[in-house]
Amino acid sequence: MAKQDRDVEKIYATEEVVAKLRRLADALEQGTSFRIQIAGERVRVPARAEFSIEHEREDGEEEIEFQLTWSVDEADAEEADEDDEREVV
Repeated sequence: MAKQDRDVEKIYATEEVVAKLRRLADALEQGTSFRIQIAGERVRVPARAEFSIEHEREDGEEEIEFQLTWSVDEADAEEADEDDEREVV
């Protein structure tokens, strides 16, 4: 089943961001997938995701985005379903 399109930006407390970034750094270092919950939805980022950093400057504001990008295929969906069955929240 295909997931609905989504474009969400959520502000988190510094402590929450630090915890998420630590887990992400560990997953990147170990070459493993990463699970994160954003605005109430759990997302599985596969180990093959590409990591980029973007910097924007416009109208007196600056922005840095840390971005992970991947395409979703059937194998990812099946693996995510299996992960969901094993995961206890």
